[in-house]
Amino acid sequence: MEIGKRIIDLREQKGWTTNRLANQCGLSQSFLRSVELEEKGISVESLSLICDALGVSMKAFFDFPTGEETLEDALRRRLERLTERQKQALLQFLEAMEPGR
Repeated sequence: MEIGKRIIDLREQKGWTTNRLANQCGLSQSFLRSVELEEKGISVESLSLICDALGVSMKAFFDFPTGEETLEDALRRRLERLTERQKQALLQFLEAMEPGR
């Protein structure tokens, strides 16, 4: 698995720069960029800081589709990008769509 590429993918999904992620997780920008470029390895502790900053579990970091994305995965990925206010509005919309309402 290309850990650096996965970090870049998750970071870009949030619209974050390397600098912003580095600030969020308390690592240096130069170290983080070296990891993203696969120039340096990364400890479990540092990867855990990155995952926490990105709002993904270590399991979710390593458990991603390698082939075609399922509908549920696409929805989950998009849900992660929403603000709390947007999530609340989406929940209200989905509840309104339930049969019998």
